[in-house]
Amino acid sequence: MIPIVQNRRIWLTCSGILVAASIVALGLWQLRLGIDFTGGSLLEIVYTAERPPMEEVRARLGDAGIAEADIKPVGDREANIRLGDVSQGMYAKIIEELRKDDPELVQKSFQSIGPVIGQELKKKSLLALAVALAMILLYITYVFRKVSYPVESWKYGIAAIVALFHDAVIVLGVFAALGYFFSIEITSSFIPAFLTVLGFSVHDTIVIFDRIRENLQKTRGEFALTVNQALNQTLVRSINTSMTVLLVLFALYFFGGDTLKTFSLALIIGVAIGTYSSIFVAAPFLTVWHAFMHRARR
Repeated sequence: MIPIVQNRRIWLTCSGILVAASIVALGLWQLRLGIDFTGGSLLEIVYTAERPPMEEVRARLGDAGIAEADIKPVGDREANIRLGDVSQGMYAKIIEELRKDDPELVQKSFQSIGPVIGQELKKKSLLALAVALAMILLYITYVFRKVSYPVESWKYGIAAIVALFHDAVIVLGVFAALGYFFSIEITSSFIPAFLTVLGFSVHDTIVIFDRIRENLQKTRGEFALTVNQALNQTLVRSINTSMTVLLVLFALYFFGGDTLKTFSLALIIGVAIGTYSSIFVAAPFLTVWHAFMHRARR
């Protein structure tokens, strides 16, 4: 039997380091938000001939009256140009100036979102996250209401929330680093992916907690040993389930197209971290909390 709970200090220390590093990344670099949240315009263009240097593209935009723009080269002939809110007349002038370098220039897509819509989407995303966490806590507390020995049912919910916080912070920290070093933006597709990650993580955690509940009903032995037994009984299932999901997500990331990359990447990172937290964070944290309260009562 693998001594998972017995080595809980190692797992929780590693998790603490990852969470601390993620918080530092968020503080230093923050998330690189897409126009879905900030508002503005995104123009994606494809050159039929060789793409000119970015300095020349920026100069063309200047001739069109655009003083500030974020230009990101994509592949050999494409470029994504992020602008502020532009009018239809300004947009036509931008295309006219860019076609001076390549008359056959292709406009791949153009998106424009007002700042009010972006702020509303941000508020609704945070509200959705808060409601999801509250419902998860209430659900776990209700499900484990009949298992109050030796740990109160609501503590299972708190342990699950701690694991979810662990997953959420690390996923956000990774995306802060990716945004800083690789210019990966958080788009609206990130929110459903993020909520899916939380759902997957808490699902795995509940499976482990449910096995702990079953073992506690059969025996009244030492709590840490009961938890470790439950973890070993569900370990192979958790890993196999996660590996199956990850294989699909990797296929989606590499072959699903650019529009799905942020979505699938968030799921890949989240599923991997969520599997780790369900096994090495949630249950070990529960045993640490129980041991601390037991010593305090004595």
